[in-house]
Amino acid sequence: MASFSLTPTTLHLPYHQTPSPRTKCSQNAPILQKSFTPHFQLINSPAHQLPSSVSLKTPILAKVSQGSTPPLFTLKDQNGKTVSLSSFKGKPVVVYFYPADETPGCTKQACAFRDSYEKFKKAGAAVVGISGDDAASHKAFSAKYKLPFTLLSDEGNKVRNAWGVPSDLFGALPGRQTYVLDKNGVCRLIYNNQFQPEKHIDETLKFLQGSEERVR
Repeated sequence: MASFSLTPTTLHLPYHQTPSPRTKCSQNAPILQKSFTPHFQLINSPAHQLPSSVSLKTPILAKVSQGSTPPLFTLKDQNGKTVSLSSFKGKPVVVYFYPADETPGCTKQACAFRDSYEKFKKAGAAVVGISGDDAASHKAFSAKYKLPFTLLSDEGNKVRNAWGVPSDLFGALPGRQTYVLDKNGVCRLIYNNQFQPEKHIDETLKFLQGSEERVR
């Protein structure tokens, strides 16, 4: 009988000294709930209330691919005028997304587009640069480097996200990606190269000039 009376005592002591798995789950549940609540609040918040760093990491709902028609947009240019993508229909257009005005790589890229602008005109193509900078920043940037093409302000990165432009450095750096659309607004070329900005000009010109030869 003694052996039977000891058994409940031996089992009973660890039960109070060591929390059961159920106790651990109940302690962790409020922590999990708190960590998930802000996530859903951010997604449901208006885009203009989000910091730019957060908007870069929001899930991409659509992605432009070769052969697809990109989402239309209407943005302000460096002079504060409204510009729509649809206004370029009927001729090829080069749309390039870049991280920011006045950064070394973006300045090199913009000046390379400027220096080759006559070649783009000869190919019948318009050039449009897009970043998250405001119109005032674009105006100063354009004037300083005498840029002959349109710069559009995508504050909040709405168009960048709608087009599915990938970010670099785990989402910390806005991506540098160039698209070539044909006269019908269909995407025919996508080129991505963050750290060789001037290559964007070489690749897009090569494609446009090759397209001219194919038409002839």
